[in-house]
Amino acid sequence: MSLPFTPPLDPMLAASSPEIPDGPGWLYEPKWDGFRAIVFRDGDALLIQSRDRKPLDRYFPELAAPLRASLPARCVVDGEIVIARRPAPGAPTGLDFDALLQRIHPAASRVAMLAAATPASFVAWDLLADGDADLRGRPLSVRRERLEAALAHAVAPIHVTPATTDPATAADWFRRFEGAGLDGIVAKRLDGTYEPGRRAMTKVKHARTADCVVGGFRWHKDGPGTMVGSLLLGLHDAAGDLHHVGVASGFSRERRVELAAELTPLRLAPDAPHPWIPRDEAGEPVRYPGAQSRWSRGRSLDWEPIAPDRVAEVGYDHLQGPRFRHATTLLRWRPDRTPADCRYDQLEETPPHELDDILGAGGSQR
Repeated sequence: MSLPFTPPLDPMLAASSPEIPDGPGWLYEPKWDGFRAIVFRDGDALLIQSRDRKPLDRYFPELAAPLRASLPARCVVDGEIVIARRPAPGAPTGLDFDALLQRIHPAASRVAMLAAATPASFVAWDLLADGDADLRGRPLSVRRERLEAALAHAVAPIHVTPATTDPATAADWFRRFEGAGLDGIVAKRLDGTYEPGRRAMTKVKHARTADCVVGGFRWHKDGPGTMVGSLLLGLHDAAGDLHHVGVASGFSRERRVELAAELTPLRLAPDAPHPWIPRDEAGEPVRYPGAQSRWSRGRSLDWEPIAPDRVAEVGYDHLQGPRFRHATTLLRWRPDRTPADCRYDQLEETPPHELDDILGAGGSQR
């Protein structure tokens, strides 16, 4: 490719903040929940690079023609690949990360089928090169203006992310856009250059707590039998059934050892009953710990069941369907809570928001 710089490129990253930064000189954007993607285009030559510098093109063949139609003839654009769909007829359009995960499949026939059934979109937020111009050293304010001009005539499924310099608008987006599946807000300095590989942006994600049943755990890969890697969490539905909803992880080495000492004596015998089983009474598969899938990539998913009578308070950001979208953080044990208290109806629900409205607001709102 004849561009000012060649792939691969380490993307600029974001550091977490508990609050949206205020004051002059900030640009705010919605935080998209998809696959980070840097698009390199030189005429007909096109490369879509992932956050970890790997090619994504084969998994999203439906984006090639729209990208060539909407992007400048020679450019490098930073953004996100997302899948937008309606969960049910008449429901608002929202992001579907599970559908996105299914696209990373080794079989070309499967990829082609899913490309037709659940086509992806690309949301652009930064222009890093335009023709012979390397824009990485230019201020974001300049790059944003050039991005909007370069993609002024882009059509779906290619979009420019909305942006605003008004913190009140950003706060409103933070509250409302979660209902469309967005993660939060990203704040960038208008005078900032593009810094590959550095956490030079600020991200603010939703933070909540929930009381969950701990129904088991997995050993840490570096210390089977001596260190806990993750706790397996459950919530009861209205009928009283306990569903596996995610994990708590990210422990220090010291805490992993402590958890092993706490939980090892609670392990159940191999033939002891446990509410998490592979199939329901009708014989249909259900979500349960230890299930193998192509996403495990050979990792051991063996788990140690314990009696589901311990309650943990965990911090989480949001749900994706019936489970936590990301791993949660263990905050504390709750001996004052009973497993029956750990229900879905304790969780905060965000009203649905129409994603088409967000994608239709791709210009800057100063």
